[in-house]
Amino acid sequence: MIRMLHFADLHLGMENYGHYHSETGVNSRITDFLKRLDGMVQYALANEVDLVIFAGDAFKNRTPNPTLQREFANRVKDLADHCPVVLLVGNHDLAGTYRRASSIEIYKTLDVPQVLVGDNYELWTVHTANGPVLVGTAPYPLRTQILGQEDVQGLTIAQVDEELERRLQFELIRLADEARACPDPAIPRVLVGHFSVLGATLSSEQSVMIGRDVRVPLSELADPAWDYVALGHIHRHQNLTATRKGAPPVVYSGNIERIDFGEEGDSKGFCWVELERGNTRWQFVPVDCRPFVTLRIDCRADLDPMQRVAAAIGDAHLEGAIVRLIVQTDVEGEGRLQDKAIAAMLREAGVDAIAAIKKEVERGSRARLGSSADSLSDVELLERYFVQKGFGPDQVAALLERAALLMGEPLQTSA
Repeated sequence: MIRMLHFADLHLGMENYGHYHSETGVNSRITDFLKRLDGMVQYALANEVDLVIFAGDAFKNRTPNPTLQREFANRVKDLADHCPVVLLVGNHDLAGTYRRASSIEIYKTLDVPQVLVGDNYELWTVHTANGPVLVGTAPYPLRTQILGQEDVQGLTIAQVDEELERRLQFELIRLADEARACPDPAIPRVLVGHFSVLGATLSSEQSVMIGRDVRVPLSELADPAWDYVALGHIHRHQNLTATRKGAPPVVYSGNIERIDFGEEGDSKGFCWVELERGNTRWQFVPVDCRPFVTLRIDCRADLDPMQRVAAAIGDAHLEGAIVRLIVQTDVEGEGRLQDKAIAAMLREAGVDAIAAIKKEVERGSRARLGSSADSLSDVELLERYFVQKGFGPDQVAALLERAALLMGEPLQTSA
């Protein structure tokens, strides 16, 4: 039995909603990601991991700064000092042009001991402390890598996509056939891939980000040639073969730290796998990542909306969270909502970062001004507007006097 760790989509370098951290010298969100990574490494070492599988997207993009490279390399070294580590190339690791280096190619160039970079469709024999494992690597399908110029001449964009999907499926079938042909029937087999699978569930904002993407039928992965299929690219953890008897687990581990509010309700973590030919067991290990909270408050019927906001913030559990506050209000209440005071309330509640304070104003019809609105003068309309905004009688009188002078109208109100 091989003890295996599967994780993916680190995206180190994401700084959404973060702030400068004086102790580390980096953005606070980068610190969040490194803490999740450290916790996972500690879990792996404490449980005597035999093999680590990273299913792609190490950094936010293919040009991470030296600090990010150093921090990621430190954790890779901690793992590689203990067991083999497979690093798959994901779409965020790739340059847009074939043959340009990926963000993790340096490990291959330096031939770092016990680190294998999966940048092609190959079947590897990886030797662990508890025996060998066959690992098939299927990196993100870069068009310029799989399709030659002569293959796409005269084709439409849709036809190019179809051809790319056909070639990717061919590579996956070939890897499964190679794994099946292994002369030792006891060696466990793992496929690691970075792409979308038809039927997988996306987080709400990621579905917009991925857009036009190559998708693989589940049937090409749910092959008994494999004992476990470790996937990256989609950030929501899921087992695509949970209801399929006789099929290997085909699992997206998801990412280990939330990136945006589209992942607000998703559990984050990694997969711990007890790999054995024909008898693999696995579990999802959740991590204590940064909470994202959308707080919605309805103040439309409140004479004192700030009091309602204060009560809602006090009742919510916002300690350490990144918060998006949405207040529903009417025209009368909009002017009574004070952004600076609301921000101060959130900070007092222990909020780590305020993503937004948004007001959704319910604006009634013009009948609010009275049934005879069309017959009112401009000054009379302004008077009713000022009253609805909550101005006192003295303020209204002073404002109307100035307005009448500017517009050259007599100071005649509707009162």
